[in-house]
This record gives sequence, structure tokens and C-alpha cells, in this order.
Amino acid sequence: MSSTVSHQRDKRSFDYAIRSGIAGGLAGCIAKTAVAPLDRVKILFQASNPDFQKYAGTWTGAYRAGLAIYRDGGTRGLLQGHSATLLRIFPYAAIKFMAYDQWRALLIPNRDKETNFRRFTAGALAGMTSVTFTYPLELVRVRMAFHSRLSSNSDGQTRPSFLRAMRVIYNEGSTPSPATRTTTAQVFERFPFLKFYRGFTVTMVGMIPYAGTAFLTWDFLRAHFFPVIDDHSKRPHSLANLAIGAVSGAISQTVSYPFEVVRRRMQVGGLTRPDRWLRWGETVRAVYASGGWRGFYVGLGIGYLKIIPMTAISFAVWQGGKSLLGV
Repeated sequence: MSSTVSHQRDKRSFDYAIRSGIAGGLAGCIAKTAVAPLDRVKILFQASNPDFQKYAGTWTGAYRAGLAIYRDGGTRGLLQGHSATLLRIFPYAAIKFMAYDQWRALLIPNRDKETNFRRFTAGALAGMTSVTFTYPLELVRVRMAFHSRLSSNSDGQTRPSFLRAMRVIYNEGSTPSPATRTTTAQVFERFPFLKFYRGFTVTMVGMIPYAGTAFLTWDFLRAHFFPVIDDHSKRPHSLANLAIGAVSGAISQTVSYPFEVVRRRMQVGGLTRPDRWLRWGETVRAVYASGGWRGFYVGLGIGYLKIIPMTAISFAVWQGGKSLLGV
């Protein structure tokens, strides 16, 4: 019992948290870079970019969309918005994995407390913690990835820089006429930083099933195949971590995907309705009107292509990084 208490005390230490966070941040960057082209295509599909709707709905469509992006902008086109992704993903992944270790140690202080509900709760709280701190960077990334050749700005710039995207978001709806100024526009004018939180509520709600299910599956499968016996367990091989991470990603993506589609629509809503905050109800109705129930799963196939390897890589690299850093 004393060894277990000591182990948990170490997990709650500042040194452990920092090392776990660094490992998680690097894991997130490596995993995101591996799937960056797929991520851009998926965002274009989810947000109903008019240039790419003709490709949506099929596996070959995702490939043809990727080719169209490459022909128009080369490798830079496939990686458009990735600079914002890396700026966001390191703190996001670092906080998420670090918070998971801390929440798990708090909710599951010993094996007697280890239940699937507590595993799910620890994962959900970790995801919500990371999103709260890094959401503005996510919004900027989505805006950068959404722009395409035909939806470029009037000055002809087709690849908005990170700073330019931030300025555009900050200035959205800043000068509406007094006759058409809405209550939300007045709030945006008084608290302009809120413009960087478009789609935040649906993101937080969607993060509960996504992160909760991902960490629940990860923790459950590791405990099932590598059980702790007499305070010791066999360390999973890297391939095992990859496989468990892949399964975790597939299940969590399926559960949370409709929330992600609604979130993307709300995030790019400032481009079409800059004077106000798009609400849940009207966004859900718009998605349903354009594609029925299938509209909530547009891009899911490419989502699997992205999420499964990304989650597998991130979990495996996180564990490998923690091992290298001595935690």
C-alpha cells in the first residue's frame, strides 16, 4: 500500500506534471504533422467550403480534393493553417495529457477506486481543461484552413497568415450600422476577445464524449491486456500502445463527430454572419437542411483516416516520451 501511495504522490508532483506535459506536447505535434493534409481536407468538407462540396461524400472525393489543393498551392496548400496548428497543438496536447495524469491521480488514488466512470471523467475533464486555455488558437487554425482559391480575400491573398487571420476575427462585426447592430454585436464590441470563442460551447460539450471515451478506452484496454499484479505490470510495447491508441481514436471519433461538424460550422460563421454569434439550434438546423442526418457525418471517412493514426501516434509517443523523461 505504501508503494502505491508513494507512486500517486509522485504523479501529483510539479516535476512529474511538467515532464508529462512536455512528452504530451511533443506527441501532439508529431501526430498532427503526420495527418495535416487530411486535416485540411476534412475542415473544408465539414465547413461546407463551396469550392470543395463536389468532392464530399466519398473516399475518392477526399483524394481528389487533396489533388486539387496540391495543384492550386502545392505542399504549402496541403499544410495551410498548420503553423497555427503547431502553435495550438503543443500547449493543447501538453495540457491535456498533463491534466489527465493529474485528474486521474485525484479521481483514482488507488486501484479500489478504478472504475470506467472515473476513467471517463478524468479524460473528459482533461480535454475540457486543455480546450479552455487553447481554443482561440484552434479558431484561428480553422479560419486559415477554410480559405481556398475561390474564397480568397479581395486583395487576392489566398493564404492568410496567422496574424492576419487574428486581425480579421478581431475586426469582425466591429462597425455595424446603429440600425442593424445586434445585442451580440454590442457584446463583441465591448469584449472583442469573445470573437475568438465562436463555437466554444459546442466544443466543450463535444469534448466530453471525445476525450472521455478516448481516455476510457485507452485506460481500459491497457488495464485489460496489461493488468497490474502485486503493484507491478508488464510495460506495453510501442506497437501495443499504437494499436490501443488507434482503437481509442476510432471509438471516440464516432461518438463525438456530430458535435465536431456543428463546431466547424459555428467557427467559420463569422465569415458569413460577423455581426452575431451563431447559435446551436440554427447551426444544427442548417446542417440538417443541407444534408439530413448524413450531414452530421460528412467527412467522417476522412476523419477516421486522420484520427486513427493521429491518436495512435500521440498516445504511443506520449508514453515513449514519458519513459525517456523518467516518468
